[in-house]
Amino acid sequence: MDDVFKALADPSRRKLLDRLFKRDGQTLGELCERVSMTRFGVMKHLRVLEEAGLIVTRRAGREKLHYLNPVPIRLVHDRWVSKYAAPFAAALSQLKSHLEGTTMESKVQIYQVFIRTTPEKLWQALTDGEVTKKYFFGETIHSDWKRGSAWYSTGPNGARDVEGTVIESDPPRRLVVTWHVLYNPELSNEQSRVTYLIEKRGEVCKLEVTHELAEAPKTAKEVAQDGWATVLSGLKTLLETGEPMPMPQPAA
Repeated sequence: MDDVFKALADPSRRKLLDRLFKRDGQTLGELCERVSMTRFGVMKHLRVLEEAGLIVTRRAGREKLHYLNPVPIRLVHDRWVSKYAAPFAAALSQLKSHLEGTTMESKVQIYQVFIRTTPEKLWQALTDGEVTKKYFFGETIHSDWKRGSAWYSTGPNGARDVEGTVIESDPPRRLVVTWHVLYNPELSNEQSRVTYLIEKRGEVCKLEVTHELAEAPKTAKEVAQDGWATVLSGLKTLLETGEPMPMPQPAA
């Protein structure tokens, strides 16, 4: 938490986040354009933001692309907003909504979260329907998780909400699936792809979720708005405390 507050305290770093808010997935060169900082200064600030988990980087050929990661803001919001005065809560809620909205138009959404658990328990939490329904908006996931198998999720009413195919399955490290939304007719013609990567880091695991949405612009908006950030925050809470996180109410 301290790293997040420290990273957000500097106006130059907030300015870089604003640049990524306007257009996600920028290179260092693009972020250096039209700013009153040296290239070294921009690199230094980006390093602080990355260490705080507020941005995620990806290689694309010889270039390094920078993406916003709203999960730390979601976690701060869930932990602190209900405990402090309204002005602080309102400001943090606005910041959370601002950052979570950045990826709505992105063709690639990348989320990272660190969870105090084991790779095996994290894999189970991602693939066991009895666990997923405790943090994934009540969705129960079904599959044998073998390569080429079908997977689908059912909501509390038993209807299928999302379905797809398992492209890669390497427990407890890597899972790649296609993603096809059924619960919203406007999204039924769109296909996307989700990759889960689990990496053990001492006593914690780093979970990275990449949602590729080049052919699914409406789905991109749907899953970005209180979607993955809420799910991953709930997953972390469940695995670290044993108790489900209360689902947030829709914004007024």
